Amino acid sequence: MSAPPRDARIYIAGHRGLVGSALQRGLEEQGFTRLIVRSHAELDLTDQAAVSRFFATEQPEYVFLAAAKVGGILANDTYPADFFRENLVIQSNVIEASHAAGVKRLLFLGSSCIYPKNAPQPIREEYLLTGPLEPTNRPYAIAKIAGIEQCWSYNRQFGTQYLAAMPTNLYGPGDNFDLNNSHVLPALIRKTAEAQRAGREELIVWGSGTPRREFLYSEDLAAACIFLMLLDETRFRSLLLDDVPPLINIGTGEDVTIRELAETICRVLGFEGRLIFDTSKPDGTPRKLLDVTRLHDLGWKHTINLEQGIRLTWNAVQSQFAAQ
Repeated sequence: MSAPPRDARIYIAGHRGLVGSALQRGLEEQGFTRLIVRSHAELDLTDQAAVSRFFATEQPEYVFLAAAKVGGILANDTYPADFFRENLVIQSNVIEASHAAGVKRLLFLGSSCIYPKNAPQPIREEYLLTGPLEPTNRPYAIAKIAGIEQCWSYNRQFGTQYLAAMPTNLYGPGDNFDLNNSHVLPALIRKTAEAQRAGREELIVWGSGTPRREFLYSEDLAAACIFLMLLDETRFRSLLLDDVPPLINIGTGEDVTIRELAETICRVLGFEGRLIFDTSKPDGTPRKLLDVTRLHDLGWKHTINLEQGIRLTWNAVQSQFAAQ
């Protein structure tokens, strides 16, 4: 079960999302010619029978499982049952169908929220299940942890090669900029753009501005995922041990404060007003930084720094804000 050749049949689940679309572009740029994609209208991944039929017909050899129901704190808090159920069902269906179809390698995309709320920093892969989770996204996190466990269980029982990759906070051109359910970076881009357009002199930022967060550009994540899928047999199998979960962090290994993030966004967008920090709003976890030693030791490191990534994102999306 070696790395995929350029003519391998590769299925990208969730190809229209932030991660999946970056994966599709990255694979095409590297010369992969037999990519398999389906929109939600064409294939409902919560429909077990439909997923089974799809895999039986298309016979993908490699799978990137990037499909998921995602959202920020407000969305997770408002629809906890939806986040738990949909993610659990999607990943369960795809992983089981991959096994039934004899998929050679599968990469399951999770989230850094799987780790304990108060995990030591930076967060190493072995900190999984060593403490309580952040309550606001606990249902989503537990669903993702179940996905890791499913990959691990199938590897041990059936000899599959399923790897779980945990990215840090992601952003990029295909992000969600809806203020009701977006994450902090796209939300700040939108708020800054609107303040700039309205000629305001102040920009209100939730919280104290002191929490530290790590951010990874979506194209870098795609590059890391493709790098992992293309590892030679020996190095790929080194990540699939029987006695530990098949888990690897993907991030930059660098973080900034929310204040620094807001200042960077203002600089890129050209907003010169004052930042006002609304301390009546929650800060969340004080710090969340992934330890990416394992990934660096394999030979991969991110190439796009935060300011570059924000500039690339803004260049790609500013026209949609101008039209609003």
